[in-house]
Amino acid sequence: MTKNKPPLWTKDFILTSSVNFFLVFVFYLLMVTIAVYAVQEFGASNSEAGLVTGIFIIGVLTGRIFMGRAIDRIGRKKTMILGLSLFTLTTAFYFLDFGLPFLLSTRFLHGITLGIASTAAGTIIAQIIPMSRKGEGIGYFSLSTTLATAIGPFIGLYMSQNSSFEMIFTLCLVLGFFSLFVSWFVTVPPVEAPPTIDDRKGFKISDYVEPKAVPIALITLIAGFCYASVLSFISFYADFRELIEAATFFFLVYSIAILMSRPFTGRLMDVKGANYVMYPAIAIFAVGLLLLSTAQTSFTFLLAGFLIGLGFGNIQSTTQAVAVKLTPSHRMGLATSTFFIFMDAGLGFGPYLLGFIISVTGYSQLYAILSIVAAAMMVLYFLLHGRKEHRANRAATTA
Repeated sequence: MTKNKPPLWTKDFILTSSVNFFLVFVFYLLMVTIAVYAVQEFGASNSEAGLVTGIFIIGVLTGRIFMGRAIDRIGRKKTMILGLSLFTLTTAFYFLDFGLPFLLSTRFLHGITLGIASTAAGTIIAQIIPMSRKGEGIGYFSLSTTLATAIGPFIGLYMSQNSSFEMIFTLCLVLGFFSLFVSWFVTVPPVEAPPTIDDRKGFKISDYVEPKAVPIALITLIAGFCYASVLSFISFYADFRELIEAATFFFLVYSIAILMSRPFTGRLMDVKGANYVMYPAIAIFAVGLLLLSTAQTSFTFLLAGFLIGLGFGNIQSTTQAVAVKLTPSHRMGLATSTFFIFMDAGLGFGPYLLGFIISVTGYSQLYAILSIVAAAMMVLYFLLHGRKEHRANRAATTA
C-alpha cells in the first residue's frame, strides 16, 4: 500500500514551498523593522509608525480579495509570476526617499503584490498535492510559513542592530528576484474541471469568497485573532514579567513544536479526518494561552510557547486543508483566498482591537480571557464543521 502512495515531495512542491517561504520571510522581516525605519528616517509618530506596519496587511487583504476571483481566468502560474514581478518591483521602491506618504503607499502596494503571489502559491500547492495526501501535504507546505515567521523576525532584528536599512531592503530585493526566478520552473497541471463562465453582471459575493470555505474560515478568523495577541504583545508581556531573555526563544520553541508534530498530524487528518486533529489542537491552544497568562518563570513561559505552537500551528494547517478539500478544483483559488482573507483579518485587525482590551485588563488577564475564547472554538467548530465530518465518517464506515 505504501508503494502505491502518490509522491508528495516533487520538484513543483519544493519550488512552490520555497517561493512561499521567501514571501513570508520578507513579510515578517519588514514587519519588525519598518516601524523603526519610519521613526528614524521620517520622524514618524508612534501612531504613524503603526500605520506604516499595519497598512501592509490591508494591502495583502486587498490583493487576496480581488485575486481569488481572477486567478483562474489569468492562470495560476501566470498569476504567481505576475505577483512576484510586482512584489520585486515594489520592494525596490523602499530605496526611494519621497517622504512618509510615499512609504505608506509603497507598503500598501507591496502588501497587494504579496497577497497576489501568496494566494497563487497556495492555490498551486493545493492543486499539485495528491488528494489522498492533502492534509499531510498542506501541513508540510505550511511549515514554510512557520519557519519564515520564526527566522524572518530574528534576521530582521539582527540586521537592524548590526547593519543599515539599505542592507535590509537589498536582502528583500534579492529574495524577490530569486523567488521570481524559481517560479518559472514550477509546472502547474491543468485544472480538472474548467470553471463555468457566468455572464451575469452585478456584484456576487461568490465571485470573491468561496461559500463552502467560509464556515471553516470562521474558525481560522477566531484562532488568528487569539494568536494576534501573541504576535503583537509577547515582547511587552515578557518585559512586564521580566522574562526578556526567554522571549528571545519563544518563537523558536513555537516552531519546534510545529516541526515535531506536523508529520504526524497531517497524516492523521488524511487517515482519520480533521476532527481527530482539530479538537485536541483547539484544547492545547487554549491551555497554552492560559499557561501564558500565569507564566512567572522562563520554563513556564517557553512551555506556553510550545503548546501554542502545537495548537495554533495545527489549527492553521488543518483548516486550510479542510477549506481546499470542501471545494471543487476549479474554485481552489477562491477557497485558498477565502482562507487567507479570514486568517489575515484575524491577525491584522486583532492587535488594534486587543489594544483596547489591554488598557482595561492588562496582559495577563487578556491571555486568560483569550484562552476561554479559544476553548469556545471547540463548540463553534462542532457546529460549523465537526458534526458534518463525523456523520460523513460514520456513513463511510457503515457503507
